Amino acid sequence: MDLIFWRHAEAHEESADGTDLARELTSRGLKQASRVANWLDRQLPDGARVISSPAQRALQTADALGRKYKVRPEIAPDASAQALLDAVQWPHGKGVVVVVGHQPTLGQAVAQLLQAQIAEMPIRKGAVWWLRTRERDGQRQTVVVAVQAPETV
Repeated sequence: MDLIFWRHAEAHEESADGTDLARELTSRGLKQASRVANWLDRQLPDGARVISSPAQRALQTADALGRKYKVRPEIAPDASAQALLDAVQWPHGKGVVVVVGHQPTLGQAVAQLLQAQIAEMPIRKGAVWWLRTRERDGQRQTVVVAVQAPETV
């Protein structure tokens, strides 16, 4: 299974209605999302599943990809890494899944999957971490396939 964590792009600090879920991307964030989406679309197979947090900034980031996606409350801001991993059925799910979400949840999930000695990996706004599970010598491993930031694509 391939699991791609895509942190939402740069967002405004506040929303018009004052709620966190309504925060929208800045003009810079829209450009970041577009750049990464163009790169990601070229890499993804046709059958890749995309899921997004219900937060407006994540939805706008997912929209940039131009593919259908499902909104899952399990990956809303402040969700747990385990809730996210359960939502995507890691590591037993099939195919490629793109998760558009938030820090610290994404960074915690990456750290957990890579068995890092830190609580969370820093993931920049708009960046993608592509992980893959595989079997080697009878043991399951998680490997990093790619890490991309908006500035490098």
